[in-house]
This record gives sequence, C-alpha cells and structure tokens, in this order.
Amino acid sequence: MNRFLVIQTDFGLSDGAVSAMYGVALNVNPSLRIFDLTHDIPQYNIWEASYRLYQTISYWPKETVFISVVDPGVGSERRSIVVKTKSNQYIVTPDNGTITHIKKYIGIEEARLIDEKVNRLPNSGHSYTFHGRDIYAYTGARLASEVITFEQVGPEIPIDSLIELPVLEAYIQNGAIKGNIDILDVRFGNLWTNIDRSLFQKLDVDYGDSFEVTIENETRQVYKNIMTFGRSFADSHLGEPLLYVNSLDKIGVAINQGSFAKAYHIEAGAKWKITICKVPNFVYNGNSI
Repeated sequence: MNRFLVIQTDFGLSDGAVSAMYGVALNVNPSLRIFDLTHDIPQYNIWEASYRLYQTISYWPKETVFISVVDPGVGSERRSIVVKTKSNQYIVTPDNGTITHIKKYIGIEEARLIDEKVNRLPNSGHSYTFHGRDIYAYTGARLASEVITFEQVGPEIPIDSLIELPVLEAYIQNGAIKGNIDILDVRFGNLWTNIDRSLFQKLDVDYGDSFEVTIENETRQVYKNIMTFGRSFADSHLGEPLLYVNSLDKIGVAINQGSFAKAYHIEAGAKWKITICKVPNFVYNGNSI
C-alpha cells in the first residue's frame, strides 16, 4: 500500500522545479499519490516552512511522507534527514530548523541521516544545487512507495542533535499578555500570534469583551487600539478589528473582510511583539456596550 507524499517548497510554480520533483517521484512509482502543501513559502524562510508543516501535518493520515525544501544552505555541509514523528508520519528535509515546530508540539520519535550513496537520484552526483529533486523527492518517493524502509534511509542520529530555531513563549505580565506575531494568514492578512487560547483565558475572557491591543517592532509602536473578542468574523462589523481563536487554537487578530497586515504594514517574526490587555466595557444608561 502506497503512503501519501506531500510536498512543500519555496520554489513557486513559475518554472519547472516542482514539476521535476514530481517527475522523479513518479519514476520511482507511477501510482504514487502526490499532493502539494504549498510552494509559496517566502524564499529562504525556514521558520515559515516549519510553521506550515505544524499547521498541516496533524490532519493527514498516519504514514504520510512530507517533503519540505526550503534550503538556503543547499550544497553546504548541512545534513539531509528524515524524521519519524510521534504521530507516525515522516518528514524529509534539510536539517536546518524545518522540524522546529514539529519537535516542540508533536514530538519526534526517531531521526535518520539520508545515506546519499544509496538514496540519491542516479547520475545526479555532480549537481549540488537541487537536492529537492535529487535527494528529497527521490528518498521521499522511495519511502512513500515502501521501496525502502525507514531504517534503510540511513544511520540513526540523536534527536537532540537536530537543528532548531528559537521559539518564543507568550506570558502574562502585570495583567497583560505579551507575545509575538508568529506568522500571517497570508491570503487574508490576519495575524496569527503565539498566544494559546488557554493562556488567553487566564484573563477571564468572554465573547464580546474588549481588549487594548498594542503591536510594535524593534523600532516603533505600529498599532494601538481597542477591539472585541469574537467567536467568528461575523461578530464584528465590516471593517472592524477583532480578536478570535484561529484554527491552531491560538489568538488571531483580524479586520472583518480586510487585511490587518496590509492596513498597518505588519509582518511576522521574533521582532514583532503584541500586548493584549483586557479593558472594561463602556457603560451607557446602565447597559454594557
């Protein structure tokens, strides 16, 4: 039985790179079922590659094989690896931090170094710039097709030797939650924070409550305003900002039918800080509004 093969890259679809990876995989096994996670990872953005795997992997069946190629160090001494997650899935990727979120939030059962003497596209040994095709697509397809077992990928390596990116934790200080903008909901411009719903609930929140939201980067305050916490976008008027719980059970910031990121020129990453503080609802004629 073939496993599913899911591919993500920062290659885009404007040239033949992704198609070449498909071709290599289908030459291993023409009946292999291949799917795209995304090919729109910003160039060289390993953090986003890690996050998109985390966003997606839990919804795929056990034994699914993922290939992630965001590889600014291609051709260098960085390692090529396959990890087996504690949810019994596989990730084929450079060892450059791509497994950061998977290791932290899902867990890694075992890691192996790809033996390129065996698991490399034949006659590709003199090419050093397209490991996505020559190593990752080839190895991923062989693993997904059960041409090789996980043990035949190569030698086992210590899990604690894998490269990880720093992951910042949200926290409560003086009655306010402080966190980061982890990533953008790219198409709609919503901000996805690192603030878990469980931490947010420690502010004694309810739908309709008001919060002062401040967003700043390393140089300046970019945004400060009051917004409400809603169950969905329908809980706010068109063009109004709101807080909500996103699909990863973390706090998001949005504009109803607008792009918060574009409106305020906000990006994601460690330098983008967010502070959320509960404020009293205004009272008018004895009623909260």
